[in-house]
Amino acid sequence: MVPDVVNPEADGAPRTADFREFAAAAATAIYTWDTRTSSYSEVYSRLRDWWNVLPDGSNPLAVLVQEFEATGINAGSYTTLADQQAYRSAAVESLRCDSELAKVRERPTPWEGLHVCTVSLSVLDQSASTTNAYTAPVSVMVNCPPAVTAPPDHCVMVGFYAAPSRIVY
Repeated sequence: MVPDVVNPEADGAPRTADFREFAAAAATAIYTWDTRTSSYSEVYSRLRDWWNVLPDGSNPLAVLVQEFEATGINAGSYTTLADQQAYRSAAVESLRCDSELAKVRERPTPWEGLHVCTVSLSVLDQSASTTNAYTAPVSVMVNCPPAVTAPPDHCVMVGFYAAPSRIVY
């Protein structure tokens, strides 16, 4: 079952302890932007607000940048797309988490409360001159209670993979 997804353009990550709901919302937010209403810095900052850096530094912001660029967007391309009044929307097609993923069954998460979900998104890129629809997978790592590094009442994103070679199946 695919949970309802909050508006990815809304202020920040949802405050929920439901890791599936959180992963679906995060994946949607990762692939949603609009050059008509936001600058690249604003889009990046919104996504940066979702990313919770772990105390051991195992998920540095450099990974966020690398994986965000794997979605096909960076500061240079965003400027070009802004000239075309481009925007991207995404909707969840399917969601598989934890033991539903063969790689997680083979190598379980290293601590209780860490969840891995791979979300298949239906993505629509639109501009003044073109429309392109495609499916994109994104793997989201979510830290939820009782993880020591999670807030006591809600989940946080500690990573995502959008590069095809890093998607968790």
